[in-house]
Amino acid sequence: MVKFGPGGNCDWFYESGYKNTYQVPEFLGKVGLDAYEIQCGRGVRMREDAAVKLKKSAEENNIILSVHAPYYISMSSTDEQKRLNSINYILQSASLARLSGANRIVIHSGSCSKMSREHALELAVDTMKQAVAAMDENGFGDICMCPETMGKINQLGTLNEVLELCSVDERIIPTVDFGHINAREQGCLYKPDDFERIIDKIQNRLGEFRAKNFHVHFSKIEYSAGGEKRHLTFEDTEYGPEFEPFAEIILKRDLSPIIICESAGTMSKDALFMKNTLKNLEKSL
Repeated sequence: MVKFGPGGNCDWFYESGYKNTYQVPEFLGKVGLDAYEIQCGRGVRMREDAAVKLKKSAEENNIILSVHAPYYISMSSTDEQKRLNSINYILQSASLARLSGANRIVIHSGSCSKMSREHALELAVDTMKQAVAAMDENGFGDICMCPETMGKINQLGTLNEVLELCSVDERIIPTVDFGHINAREQGCLYKPDDFERIIDKIQNRLGEFRAKNFHVHFSKIEYSAGGEKRHLTFEDTEYGPEFEPFAEIILKRDLSPIIICESAGTMSKDALFMKNTLKNLEKSL
């Protein structure tokens, strides 16, 4: 079953009178959503008591949780200490995931800096192998790491690079950010076939289970020659991608992703739009 929800706390959440993140599941349950991604981009800072409250509320409202690890993780850094620090940030994210009941951690893999993409990927693969071992050693082996496709051209994170990272261990699930893919390729996602080619590539490399149950980020993103510039809302008509073509492929291929919306401030409203779009399309078939 497809799950939809926001990444972080939207304007609608605060406009509805809520204040604390542990109240998000109650809000999402009321508006009809069923997923939530805890944003730790600037560091894992949620208090233990808040994480426990979040877990309880998520269970009561049938909300599935994931954690977005810090943005400053750099699995491809030439500085060994930075790579080791990145593993520690992943472990911190896993600790929060355990407390809150989340079962997935979304991870940025880093940049290519001045090295070749091939060398950057070699370093990131080695860091991923160490991260898998560290997760197992610390009792987090059941929590999925989910490397994300990235939107800027100088970042490590093409679909092929993410699939290479996922090949390190069968428990690693890709986070496919369709807005990022569209941005770094200067607009490439228009038709259902464009989305299906991505699913085919995942399935050919990682198998059917991960091609059906992968993690998704979906938002419209403005881009320039260097790729991603900024996240937009679904009201934007200039930049894509549109959700409807992907919805067709979800139904055609019987996919069951968790779809997290990262629109600018309207994450929950746009996630609800996607959920309703999929539901209406299913009824019309």
